[in-house]
This record gives sequence, structure tokens and C-alpha cells, in this order.
Amino acid sequence: MRKVAVIGLGRFGMALSRLLSASGVQVIAVDRNGQLVNEIKDDVDVAVRCDSTDEAVLRSQDIDKVDVCVISIGENFEAALLTTVIAKEMKIPEVICRAQTDFHAEIFRKIGANRVIQPERESGSNLARQLANPQLLDFIRLADGYTLMEFSAPSGFYQQSIRSLALRNKFDINLVVIRRPLTGSGNSSPDQETPMRTFVPKPEDTILPGDVLVVVGADESLAKLPRE
Repeated sequence: MRKVAVIGLGRFGMALSRLLSASGVQVIAVDRNGQLVNEIKDDVDVAVRCDSTDEAVLRSQDIDKVDVCVISIGENFEAALLTTVIAKEMKIPEVICRAQTDFHAEIFRKIGANRVIQPERESGSNLARQLANPQLLDFIRLADGYTLMEFSAPSGFYQQSIRSLALRNKFDINLVVIRRPLTGSGNSSPDQETPMRTFVPKPEDTILPGDVLVVVGADESLAKLPRE
């Protein structure tokens, strides 16, 4: 079973710990605040009140044996920095740090964090993307500048074949799969409850109202897709 330590139980750390645990991941939740530890103790495998800047204490709780350590300490940047150094010294395979500013993010990277996240900035970016592209349903960041995106087919694509759309030539993106309502065409706004079938399209396949397209490409290319 995958084992993850979450150090810092603010709103982000608390939510992450609960979601991981609900997904079957073994979670060790750590914070200096006993009230927060007590609040989450029934939702995770282990909840510990301790000072994360004390390597001996972390080792006593088997933090050095986890697969991933997420350091989500909020206000105390010095503690977050030292905890990151200790996590790297303990040779934890993956150390992920939550940063509040770009400057902090750069420092975490320089001391060896495998990944740095900025939830507030990322959620703002995600909201901007969805507001600017209303038919956007979901997306996954694959790497810097590249995204897998799921969006409702615009009406300008209806009744056109994949070949005639020429998405790769016109927009420099690749169509991966189509998700289509099982009830047939005509439902231009399928919701989460609508049964869908997923298939890899052939060049002669035609886009129908209600189709959801899953495409992959560079962000600048995806931004050129028709909007409604």
C-alpha cells in the first residue's frame, strides 16, 4: 500500500489527508497543533502531534519510510524549509512542497523538492481557463505548457468528419477519444449523470451534438480552439 506523510494540517493539508485516506492510501498526518491532529485522527491511519524540524521525532514515526512526503506548512516558512531539508536527508523518494509565493517555490526547488505546488495560484489559473472557455469540462496538466483537455464539441464542429476538421493541421492538437451520450445525438449539454460511451475516432467518424472531445496539445494551441 502506498504510504504518504502530510506535514502541516491547514485547510490544504487536512483536505489532502482525508482525500488520500478515502482513496486507500496509508496516511501519516503531522502537525504541531494538537487540536488539528485530534480533528483528523479518526480519518487517517496515524495522526501525530510533533515538531517536524526534529529529525529524530520524524524517524520515530516512520516518516523516513513513506513513499511521498507532502510539506504543506503554511505560515512558518523557516519550519517548512528545514522540514524539506530533513525529508531529503532521510532519502524519501518524493518530496512535495506547498509554496505560498514564487520566491518560496524557487527556494524549495533549489534545496531539492521533487515537486512544488501553489494551490491558490493554480486554482486561480484553472478558474480563468474555465471562464475564458465555457465549454471546457476538465483538464489535466501533463507537463509545463502541455494539457490533456476535455471539452464539449462546439456547434461549428457538428456533422463534420474528423478528417475534414483536420484538428492537427489547423490547431496543432491531437484528438485522443470522443465521449458520446449513449442516448444518441441531440443532447448538446450532457451532464455528469448522462451515460457516455468512449471510443477512439476514425477519420470518417462525424462529430454529433453532445459529443465530448478529449484532446492533447500545447496550451497556446488549445487556446485557439473555437469558443462559444
